Amino acid sequence: MNGVVIPQTPIAVDFWRLRRAGTARLFFLSHMHSDHTVGLSSTWARPLYCSPITAHLLHRRLQVSKQWIRALEIGESHVLPLDEIGQETMTVTLIDANHCPGSVMFLFEGYFGTILYTGDFRYTPSMLKEPALILGKQIHTLYLDNTNCNPALVLPSRQEATRQIVHLIRQFPQHNIKIGLYSLGKESLLEQLALEFRTWVVLSPQRLELVQLLGLADVFTVEEEAGRIHAVDYMEICHSAMLQWNQTHPTIAILPTSRKVRSPHPDIHIIPYSDHSSYSELRAFVAALRPCRVVPIVRQQPCGEFFEDSSSPGLPILMIPHSVQQYMCSSPRETNVRWQLERRLKRPRIQGVVFESPEEKADQVKVDRDTKHMKETLSPWPGDLEKLCPHPLRARKQLFPDFCRKKCDEPVLSCDSKKRVTMLTAPLEFSVQLQPVDEFISPETKEEIGVRSHLIPRRGNGSPARGNPSDWIGYDSLQSHITKDTHLATESRCLALKYLLTPMNFFQAGFSSRNFDQQVEKYQESTV
Repeated sequence: MNGVVIPQTPIAVDFWRLRRAGTARLFFLSHMHSDHTVGLSSTWARPLYCSPITAHLLHRRLQVSKQWIRALEIGESHVLPLDEIGQETMTVTLIDANHCPGSVMFLFEGYFGTILYTGDFRYTPSMLKEPALILGKQIHTLYLDNTNCNPALVLPSRQEATRQIVHLIRQFPQHNIKIGLYSLGKESLLEQLALEFRTWVVLSPQRLELVQLLGLADVFTVEEEAGRIHAVDYMEICHSAMLQWNQTHPTIAILPTSRKVRSPHPDIHIIPYSDHSSYSELRAFVAALRPCRVVPIVRQQPCGEFFEDSSSPGLPILMIPHSVQQYMCSSPRETNVRWQLERRLKRPRIQGVVFESPEEKADQVKVDRDTKHMKETLSPWPGDLEKLCPHPLRARKQLFPDFCRKKCDEPVLSCDSKKRVTMLTAPLEFSVQLQPVDEFISPETKEEIGVRSHLIPRRGNGSPARGNPSDWIGYDSLQSHITKDTHLATESRCLALKYLLTPMNFFQAGFSSRNFDQQVEKYQESTV
């Protein structure tokens, strides 16, 4: 389990245990290996920064919501705020870590100096040519991947380890090859083997999706019998599996790893292929950067004494800006609520929900009879209504012939605002598209908080407002023009209109179809 909260900063890298995160407010993920994602799950609800490939895998594999994932391009510098008002900022640059798809190193620059967090990486001299490092910047703190920081452990380069694997496979031309891998990493090795032996490499559907995302050569498949090279989970490589595989076809297995693993079967071969830097490579990397301090990422393996001769003096004394101190001491919940509100207000407005009519009650015989009559006289489907009436709000004789007897050319219900669209059909089988709704969930009350625009009757002489447009008011100055001295012919028509004119915030949360009518009637009585 790797990860760190950088002292005296609001920065945490590969650290997801919030109860121990303390003052951390900015979270970064170096790559998607499981030892760097402990504590990270679908319930994560804070902004998280990573590379684009890691962002894709994070959502697909751990189901972290996209609203929290911030994908930063590799090789570019990004300015991020270190407080709530943007007074103090830092620059973060992502550098390819040469470890697995999406893995990056983070270079942080701010009031704390310059900090380089390598994550897991395999050093190559080309890294020193990165624009962010070639400028000769003084690295004050280097968080170093010390997985293989052992002078006694000598590792070949990945190119040399690949040649060893190719040589081994050539010795077994008739055998199937099982290569044990983690769920992420060494995809380029599989590609090289496929091209070298001109065969398909059989993958799991999950890994096939990954290699397609990476844009590798079209040499991968999920068909078991298509090729002789199979990539399997490293845990599958065991004595019993080898016996089973060899019963059907001669098979050897290869574990490309630098870890000390004992082979449980003569046909299981260990090749020292590593995606972590060797000791000699770490020495060369630190000697080129000459940081003021080296901090090992794998805390169980101290390595500071190996780089004392390559370090530079002059570690700066940190002075935390006041705005950053306030940000670090602020409640994370308050920050999340504020961020959600600002994000919600910036999002484009969307149409509301669509409500179906409640179930017909057994004792509403008269309403049912009127409904049947309405079905015979009115257009039964919204689609037919749209054909008859280009504007869904301008429903005239097709809906309420008695209601519009006096002025046939006057619409029953119209609206100048395009924010509210109401569709009328049969009273008990109608659909209503509500106006745009801006809402979010309050973390404290778990209730929907929103801004709605409703049409409500103005209280006056004790009866529902009718006829005069000035008798109807709305939050967005929405006015409905209803013909004077008219009334609905039947109770069912009244009920349909009541449904439309009842504000949605009047209904209680969790209402059912059985008490829907009672709540509508209750609202109408309250307006009398």
